[in-house]
Amino acid sequence: MSDIPQDGLAPIDLQTDRPHSARVYDYIVGGKDNFAADRETAAAVLADWPGLRTSMRANRACMHRMARHLTELGVRQFIDVGTGIPASPNLHEVVQETAPDARIVYVDNDRIVLAHARALLAGTPEGRIVYIQADMNSPEALLGDPALHDVLDLSQPVALTVIAMLQFVEDAQGLVEALLAPLSRGSHLAITIPTGDLAPESERLAREYTRRGIPMYLRGHAEVERLFTGLELLSPGVVPMPRWRPAPGDPPLADTDTNMYAAIGRKP
Repeated sequence: MSDIPQDGLAPIDLQTDRPHSARVYDYIVGGKDNFAADRETAAAVLADWPGLRTSMRANRACMHRMARHLTELGVRQFIDVGTGIPASPNLHEVVQETAPDARIVYVDNDRIVLAHARALLAGTPEGRIVYIQADMNSPEALLGDPALHDVLDLSQPVALTVIAMLQFVEDAQGLVEALLAPLSRGSHLAITIPTGDLAPESERLAREYTRRGIPMYLRGHAEVERLFTGLELLSPGVVPMPRWRPAPGDPPLADTDTNMYAAIGRKP
């Protein structure tokens, strides 16, 4: 079931005259929830690196593999930070296919995304889904939201998924530590994160996003590994996305075809 409110909400200013990271992503991966400013930004970054579409789609596929693996490990509670505009299959669709009773809290700070989530997110009768409008840069408020505690039991393991979001956070280390602090032993952190180590076009991509008002921070391999300080890294560690537990039949991709690392760590 979904706990997303449907009625009585104030109109949302979609700010269609300025680019929005979620809508730029939506356009590049073939979605329809975007506007001219988003498409112009997407065209500019794709001109710098036409392979960005491939990398973004690889990120989506990697998220699906991570979600399935976490479910196989017995995880039944998820906090997805930086949800973005829903595109099927979403995290809850992947995990509830195997575990219909799974509970998912989606978090985003943008009411633009909320407008789409209200219409598009629905889960199984056995499980629960709630959408929280919260700023991930205020982790205490996010984790203290009553709606989160109505759905999740933080005394039990939780999977914290932060997929393709930490590039928009200057202090990614501090944020990850704050989000993990109240989670119980046996919880997991799953991330994908852009880097300048792989595709040579990544630096130009980051400059173009930043120039258009969406600051982007790239991290090297050692810095990504530090995000998992105090956690047990699951095999295969911090690796380019195509090498994170590829599924049979996945199209072969070189490391340089993507610009992100992927990893999951377990809180001991």
